[in-house]
Amino acid sequence: MVANPDKKRIDCFTCRHFYITWDRDFRKGCKAMAFKCNEMPSVVVYRNSWVECLRYEPKPPRKHNDSS
Repeated sequence: MVANPDKKRIDCFTCRHFYITWDRDFRKGCKAMAFKCNEMPSVVVYRNSWVECLRYEPKPPRKHNDSS
């Protein structure tokens, strides 16, 4: 199976399940898949399954507080 070079890699920073941990050994995590790692979780998922992350959900838009 060959990866599709035209397909864009998932950006965990834009996923609602991504979080930064306090664990010095495992700095990044995915709440949806319940694991922590040193790399971006989407890279770990792809390397182990050859499938892009199926739990990706974009973060909801930020609400801007325009108090002038």
